[in-house]
Amino acid sequence: MDKIIRCISSDGAVMVSAIDSTDIAYKASVLHGTSPVASAALGRLLSAASMMGAQLKSSKSTINIRFEGDGELGAFLAVADSDGNVKGYVTNPDCPTTHYNSGKLNVAAAVGHGIMSVMKDFGEGEPYIGKIPIVSGEIAEDITNYYATSEQIPTVCALGVLIDKESSQVLLSGGLLIQLLPGADDSTIDRIEANVGALDSVTTMLAKGMTVMDMCKAALQGFEVEVLDEFAVKYVCGCSKEKIASLVSSMPEDEIKAMIDEDHGAEASCRFCRKKYVFSEDELISILQKK
Repeated sequence: MDKIIRCISSDGAVMVSAIDSTDIAYKASVLHGTSPVASAALGRLLSAASMMGAQLKSSKSTINIRFEGDGELGAFLAVADSDGNVKGYVTNPDCPTTHYNSGKLNVAAAVGHGIMSVMKDFGEGEPYIGKIPIVSGEIAEDITNYYATSEQIPTVCALGVLIDKESSQVLLSGGLLIQLLPGADDSTIDRIEANVGALDSVTTMLAKGMTVMDMCKAALQGFEVEVLDEFAVKYVCGCSKEKIASLVSSMPEDEIKAMIDEDHGAEASCRFCRKKYVFSEDELISILQKK
């Protein structure tokens, strides 16, 4: 079972979130039939969105993070709620996989250059929308840059997805979000920088059997650690035929009429979970009459 834990140093200077998102990333890769590099990119973004969503205070809040680069991966996004539950999709799940000389997946090449967008919807009023250039394409660096640029919060983000070279299946996935709070002084910053420099990669820590609590303690080495909360998270899509019908209703009347007259029905597929919904001719007529 996937899990998020959020910890804070006892002096209130540093907050750390850690996630084991292995099941989430695996389910996403199976649902979307992603290539190794697409699995890595989407899995990393799902981890980040889940941790960022869990920071939202209102139970009605959601966060939507979208990368739209000029690489072969195309646009991909993740949506999370305040419980850290998350869903996502990628435009080109069959994106070709390339590697760095080290053998690591070259996610940056698949993503390319473009725009990263973050939308926070608090359930009332206008949502907050921030757009910044993609600076890396490796996802974690872009999340770090987003916090520095748009929210002025000194942050270190680490994300990782381990893919089996033979089966191309997701084996491990997780992330860390380390953030300095207003009470951080120079000695705190120096200690955190030293800790970050000594950390293994996220997937290495998970492969060693470290829990999310162990990961937080490693990031907060030398600090007294207090647990803020700890809870299970999962890949969740809340789609329904009613919601899809609402989307159909928002289409131009001539398009709905064409589905009735030419196709005598329609079939729609959810982008997030791939579930298919079938609408009969009579159902489309009913939708059209209610417009």
